[in-house]
Amino acid sequence: MERAIAAAPQRAVDRITVMQGQALATGDAATEYSTVLGSCVATCLYDPDARVGGMNHFLLSEPPAGCGNATVDEHYGVYLMELLVNTMLGKGARKSRLKAHLYGGANVNRNMMRIGTANAEFARAFLSREGIELMREDLGGTCARRVDFRPASGQVRCRTVEDRLAPPVHPTSRPDKSTGDVELF
Repeated sequence: MERAIAAAPQRAVDRITVMQGQALATGDAATEYSTVLGSCVATCLYDPDARVGGMNHFLLSEPPAGCGNATVDEHYGVYLMELLVNTMLGKGARKSRLKAHLYGGANVNRNMMRIGTANAEFARAFLSREGIELMREDLGGTCARRVDFRPASGQVRCRTVEDRLAPPVHPTSRPDKSTGDVELF
């Protein structure tokens, strides 16, 4: 007589939204970080040996020149990139093993400064300067993105978010046959 072996119950995934100005890291296999990006950039870092990962979400790359350094603003990439790396190191990751994914950096408003481009360039330069390997990027364009990241395994899913603000495109139609009428003015 065969006996059915019950599978161990799996823990539900704890989905955490990473908001602008945040940098979070964990080694918990049941945690998933999620964020939605326009011109902002999210960095997903992962140490495959320590099985620790993290995500940040920054609004702007650096403060404008001449602002001074009196206070730390958590919305800037210059702060959040360092915070993410240091938080991961505190959880057992090693900088030499870090792998990176970059997402966002879209220029969603065509009439404004190219903030997304500046954010993407800053993030790439930071990783290069710090010797962190960039595994994948989905940066630029004009569409927002939704990113879901499993930090303990390094799995990432990035999807384009539908642009509901864009007017619908209607192709111009031609008449089936010419009517022969021409109006000169």
